[in-house]
Amino acid sequence: MSTIDIQHAHSLSDDKARTAITEVAEKLQERFDVVTRWEGAVLHFNRSGVDGAIELLPGAVRVKAELGFLLSAMKGMVESEIQRVLTDKLG
Repeated sequence: MSTIDIQHAHSLSDDKARTAITEVAEKLQERFDVVTRWEGAVLHFNRSGVDGAIELLPGAVRVKAELGFLLSAMKGMVESEIQRVLTDKLG
């Protein structure tokens, strides 16, 4: 297993950050067939090969994910895509 742990700063209000992360979750569902659920300020996501969460923090979000064997080989690409989407949605 391989771990991703990314913290991304932003200047959005809590409500706008939550809306942006909800949009990210919708794209994850469409593109990768992940299951998502909110628990307080944490959006959990999982599917075969990945289990993770996006935590809303004051002025930042933190993405943590455990990648299974197959996705571990693509960790760099997955991290780059996460960074790109966070920058696009949160600035």
